[in-house]
Amino acid sequence: MIAYFLLVHRYPKQFKRLFKSIYTPGNQYVIHIDKSSGAALAEDIASFLSPYQGVEILEARDALWGGYSLVDAELRGMARLLDMDDGWTHYINLSGQDFPLKSQEYIRQFFAANPGKQFIRALDQPRERPDTMNRISHMFVEEDGRMTATGVARPFLSGDRPFIGTQWKAVTRGFCAFVCHDPRADRFKDFYRNSFIADEAFFQTVLMNSSGHGAVMNDDLRMIDWVPDGDIKLRPRNYGMGDLQQLERSRDLFARKFDAEEDDAVLTSLERHLLTPRGSIYRSPPATPAVVRSDSAPVPVLAAA
Repeated sequence: MIAYFLLVHRYPKQFKRLFKSIYTPGNQYVIHIDKSSGAALAEDIASFLSPYQGVEILEARDALWGGYSLVDAELRGMARLLDMDDGWTHYINLSGQDFPLKSQEYIRQFFAANPGKQFIRALDQPRERPDTMNRISHMFVEEDGRMTATGVARPFLSGDRPFIGTQWKAVTRGFCAFVCHDPRADRFKDFYRNSFIADEAFFQTVLMNSSGHGAVMNDDLRMIDWVPDGDIKLRPRNYGMGDLQQLERSRDLFARKFDAEEDDAVLTSLERHLLTPRGSIYRSPPATPAVVRSDSAPVPVLAAA
């Protein structure tokens, strides 16, 4: 079985379609609704979720882009999922604007065929993304609803190496238990609490600097089309009907992002796709992504993104 953590801050109708597409009795679901989204949205979603079993809403807190509060929300969600049920084997995080490209049965069979693997993008930050080192080389604080650069320089954790990727992942229950409860993860929590965009680096860094978690795959199992947004920033492009064929043929399990107010038809088409053999029957494993770490190779073998 699978445990899902969903971050929601707008588009309640679209969230409901996403939830229906991933709901299966036996799976576990924790939903975090951004506190800044308002009481009306939270009440609407709570009412919608009330008939479903294995579903809980996490205590609402602000989740600021760029802040450690996003990591905190996910850690609290992981911990709650661990307490809710001891039968799930894999954890997947989603946003309210994601959508599955495969059925829950397909996804279950995929993980059964890939036991013990951690699916998360993890790049050696100083080597592969030196342009992002300012996120950790100086201290940031989260205050008054925004991130503030203090200008205070600091070294990275002695004996460890920073890694970076995206915030999306599909990881094992064992790793969730480790990062939530093992004291060896505490130093990373303390450090990344004062970093910038911690949700794209914290989990990778914990995983790559600890052992016993099996193979780490350089793959988050998401279809995302990154497009420029400013001088150095990238953002995920919204998919539409013009992308349908590519979405349906993708070997990824999920795609992001979608905006139903911009293109509702693509979600309707994907809902039908999940019922087809391509979307619902697991026939063969996807192309094997690069392994960036395995327990048999303590020094990570790095691969291109």
